[in-house]
Amino acid sequence: MPVTRYLAEHAWLGGPVGLAHDVLIEVTDGRIAAVSPATRHGEATALAGLTLPGLANAHSHAFHRALRGRTHAGRGTFWTWRERMYAVAAALDPDSYLSLARATYAEMALAGITCVGEFHYVHHDPQGRPYADPNAMGHALIEAAAQAGVRLTLLDTVYLASTVDGAKPEGVQRRFSDGDVDRWAARVAELRPGPHARVGAAAHSVRAVPRPQLAALARTNQATVHVHLSEQRAENEACLAAHGCTPTELLDRAGLVGPWLTAVHATHLTDLDRTLLGDAGAGVCFCPTTERDLADGIGPARALVDAGCPLSVGSDSHAVIDLLEEARAVELNARLRDERRGHFSADELLAAATAAGHHALGWPDAGTISPGARADLVTVRLDTVRTAGYDRNAPHAAALYAATAADVTHVVVDGRVVVRDGRHQLVDDVPRALAAAIATVTS
Repeated sequence: MPVTRYLAEHAWLGGPVGLAHDVLIEVTDGRIAAVSPATRHGEATALAGLTLPGLANAHSHAFHRALRGRTHAGRGTFWTWRERMYAVAAALDPDSYLSLARATYAEMALAGITCVGEFHYVHHDPQGRPYADPNAMGHALIEAAAQAGVRLTLLDTVYLASTVDGAKPEGVQRRFSDGDVDRWAARVAELRPGPHARVGAAAHSVRAVPRPQLAALARTNQATVHVHLSEQRAENEACLAAHGCTPTELLDRAGLVGPWLTAVHATHLTDLDRTLLGDAGAGVCFCPTTERDLADGIGPARALVDAGCPLSVGSDSHAVIDLLEEARAVELNARLRDERRGHFSADELLAAATAAGHHALGWPDAGTISPGARADLVTVRLDTVRTAGYDRNAPHAAALYAATAADVTHVVVDGRVVVRDGRHQLVDDVPRALAAAIATVTS
């Protein structure tokens, strides 16, 4: 088999090795075949700057990209923002969703994201009826990821109620509902993911999935389950009023809390909630740019990790698509919350954006630069106006705390070059593609 060689000026290898300099990375058939000091090598592509494993965006709503710059100013709450989001959801069809998701995933690739977890709940037509292909919207997302050159975990989402006490979906929410978990599972069984995609499950929230249906979802024994958890205080208050317990306790009683679960946001938790999640080895996914945009609050990241929860990050509503920003914001938000520095090391935060994110999305063979792993490589320049003058002993800290998505120059996904010199190789003119797709669903 042909071998492709990359010569990385600096490489963050993760795990006990951490940072290395002048590293030769050999790739065969989409996998990393060898990682060694670059003492001798044949022809190799030079990667100037810091090379990271592929970044994993563990929580995405692709259609929310159409809201960027339209919903951030002025007053309002999560709930008023949701009405604007619902207006975009109402305008989607399989063709427009394909275009919008393709452009959004291409933007992610430019930012170094090689795998995305799509929290997908716009399933049916505007009247709530299935399309001729009941998975037309899911298949549009799968095709969009293929065209953008990234891997996808389609987190097909159960959404059955409009309130925590089980009121039926109304308005645009009818597009989200399959009626019950059995019909959801039957539809999901017909999904055709392809080699670049996998299918996982999600419960939208305890607001949207009644208690008996949460238990029914647990009985389907999904290997990967995500859920929005305690994002707003109002969610906790409604759950306490309806069920006499917190959302985390409700999920635990339904049998959904375990190592298969990733709790997204996990912002407003009790000590017992943290203990339940940590003891079960459940993961947590923080989305700081969305959480601050919606004024949700700052979650207890360090306490959750110390309790035993693996941490991943996501860009969620795509107010920003930049996993370096999401990762550093976990630390910076914690500083604001606790009025002290040094909650997470640079290595911990990079692991959250790489290996932990891939694991949360069901790709345990990705997210590291090591023999046998998927050949996902992301190179960040260290000579831009943001990163120039970096500490050569800690280029990974410079990238984490100073670089942005704009400093990503080279992206390899499963051995294929998707971004070269900052240009997407599969999607021409990503900004124009974004503008055209957004105009279709906002005009």
